[in-house]
Amino acid sequence: MKMHFTKMQGLGNDYLYFYGEAPGDAAGLSRRLSDRHFGPGADGLIFIAPAQDADFSMRIFNADGSEARMCGNGIRCVGKYVYDKGHTHKRELVIATGAGPRRLRLACEGGKVVSVAVDMGRALVRSGTDGDFVDMGNPHLVHFVPDAEAAPLLTEGPRLSGSVPDGVNVEFVSQLGPACLRMRVWERGSGVTLACGTGACAAAAAAVRRGLCPPEQPIELRLDGGVLRVTVSAEGQVEMEGPAETVYEGEVEG
Repeated sequence: MKMHFTKMQGLGNDYLYFYGEAPGDAAGLSRRLSDRHFGPGADGLIFIAPAQDADFSMRIFNADGSEARMCGNGIRCVGKYVYDKGHTHKRELVIATGAGPRRLRLACEGGKVVSVAVDMGRALVRSGTDGDFVDMGNPHLVHFVPDAEAAPLLTEGPRLSGSVPDGVNVEFVSQLGPACLRMRVWERGSGVTLACGTGACAAAAAAVRRGLCPPEQPIELRLDGGVLRVTVSAEGQVEMEGPAETVYEGEVEG
């Protein structure tokens, strides 16, 4: 059976998007199709479907087949997908995720979505020995370092990720200015990626908690794949804004 997909990316964090409920073999399908040598290649698969208590739902499967509760870059592309393809004409949407509902605001040019702002919910931050643990609907370990460019992602990333039961996303963050952070990331289930939306939110929330960045003001997160803007309220509510782009359409054997 042929399955149609749309490859999309947010700051280089790329997924294959399918419209419809996730099949029973979604984990194996994600492992096969995410392979960058023998498949289309991606950080994983995202399935979009209409929802009863929201406008749409999304399910995320990482490149290793594990299921994620939330993906910040991925949900922005979901907003672009459903609007650009005519599944909705609304510019404010609610998307059901494994981490709960998330609200989107779509910014359009020429009838197409160019950027999306996402209400990411409240960040829960607690200090640990290796950094700050942050719950953004999925787990993060924010590790502040003098120079994120020199961070040992390939060695410390998997070590720190594996130090927590079920794994954790690991962000290496350095401060470039009062409201500017440099971040690189190791994502559980995918390894090194060019960007992580929930990770950027976690890093901003941890920086505000530490007093490194101000609350209630946009913080610029510079990732390997580009820039995200994150605002953290005094109560820990987080909003993220950034681009979403379509790469190409394709078909694969299901």
